Amino acid sequence: MAERLLLDMDGVMADIYQQAINFEFEESGKLIALEDVVGKDEIVAFPNAKRHVRQKGFFRTAPVMQGAQKVVRELDEAYELFIVSAAMEFPNSLEEKYYWLEEHFPFISWRNVILCGSKVPVSGDILIDDHYKNLDPFQNRSLLFTQPHNVAEDRGHERVNNWEEIARLLL
Repeated sequence: MAERLLLDMDGVMADIYQQAINFEFEESGKLIALEDVVGKDEIVAFPNAKRHVRQKGFFRTAPVMQGAQKVVRELDEAYELFIVSAAMEFPNSLEEKYYWLEEHFPFISWRNVILCGSKVPVSGDILIDDHYKNLDPFQNRSLLFTQPHNVAEDRGHERVNNWEEIARLLL
C-alpha cells in the first residue's frame, strides 16, 4: 500500500498571503509587500485579516500556489493522498474550500478531503503544512512549507520552499 500523504490547503495549495494582499488592497488601497510581513502571523500582518477571512469569497477565490496543480496530480498517483484543512474556525471556509478544491483540483475525490477543526487526530506518513501548530504534534515525516510567518523559526521540520522542491523530494 502506498504511503499516506496529507496536504494542507491554506499557505500550501492556496496562496493565502496573495489573497490577503488582494483583499487589503481592494479595501484600503494599501499594497502590502511580502517582505513587510516576514516573521508576522497572518492576522497581525494584515490589518483587516480578521474580517477578511470571514468574508464570503475569501477562501473560494484564493489563487493557487504556483506549480501546485501539476505536482499534486503526480503525488495523487504516487501516494494515498488526503487534503487536510482546518475549516471550522471561519464560517464560510468549509463550503468555500470544498468548491475551491473541486475547481482547481478536480481529480481529488471528495472522499480524500478532510475539512476539520484540529488536524491532530488525522494520521498519515507525511504531512505538508505551513504551521508549526500542525507539524509539531505530527508523529511522522513533516515538511514545513515556507511562508512569511514561519521563515525566522526552525523547529526541526524539513523545509520546502515551493512545489518543485516537493516534487524532487517525494516523486
